[in-house]
Amino acid sequence: MADSSDRVPIEPQSIITPLSRAAVFLVLSIGSTPEAIHRVRGVIADIGGLVRTVGFRDLQGRLSCNVAIGSAAWDRLGQSRRPAQLRPFAEIRGPVHTAVATPGDLLFHIRADRADMCFELERLILETLGDAVTVADEVEGFRYFDSRDLLGFVDGTENPTGTSLVQSTLIQSEDPPFEGGSYVVVQKYLHKLDKWQGLDTATQESIIGRTKADNVELEDVAGRESHKQLTTIVDAEGVEHDILRDNMPFGSPGRGEFGTYFIGYTRNLWVIEKMLENMFKGISASRHDRILDFSTPMTGTTFFAPSYSMLRDLG
Repeated sequence: MADSSDRVPIEPQSIITPLSRAAVFLVLSIGSTPEAIHRVRGVIADIGGLVRTVGFRDLQGRLSCNVAIGSAAWDRLGQSRRPAQLRPFAEIRGPVHTAVATPGDLLFHIRADRADMCFELERLILETLGDAVTVADEVEGFRYFDSRDLLGFVDGTENPTGTSLVQSTLIQSEDPPFEGGSYVVVQKYLHKLDKWQGLDTATQESIIGRTKADNVELEDVAGRESHKQLTTIVDAEGVEHDILRDNMPFGSPGRGEFGTYFIGYTRNLWVIEKMLENMFKGISASRHDRILDFSTPMTGTTFFAPSYSMLRDLG
């Protein structure tokens, strides 16, 4: 009988790597034919080869790509078992704002310190997939000064670090077949930047829950929760649950488009779902997150990012 020392180590995707300077968020829908599924299986199983094809040109560019699969697509890929918490993104209709649910079978989260490397890998992925897929959404993100969003605040301050990063983002022994995987939720938000900039700094800070200049956490205010308060999740036993945010600004001043692409990786999908429920419905007296008065979600999709070994097996 084999002991634990004979076990093949699980190799996660590049989820917990340092944040990058540039990114592409590519959401695809898979065609209806068996041939489309066959091609998709082959491409995602060899995503490492495509990354190396581009990445070798500049090893300092830190090119990587996480591949994640939607709930319906998981079944179409012919897997006999499902991740325990994988389910479609459910629309959240609050008293004022709605978190919309939008289609998507595959997510390619491409990251690098050079935008041209992201561009080239995306081009190769789409060229290799051909007519097996259609593009549901595509966003090119960039790191904005000292990791700020276009609202002017530092984004991702509450990301876990050290051992808590792995514990918060990667499935462990609670779902053994999918160990090393992670649930992923994406939302594309468009900002009403002119309306936001019409607020004084103190009001903006009360909405976010942090100071704008130096990113210091503000004291909680009862009765009018900040974005920070609403997205801090504590379970019934008093344990706080974190997620990994790799959000990025995007936009075009010429088109008057300014936004933030939210992407959250988590060990427990319910944590992100609870965050969004708090934002859109509020915790008490139906008080929604005031940031939603200035930021509108245009998409909402849930995926599962399997480990590299499982991804290779799909081929």
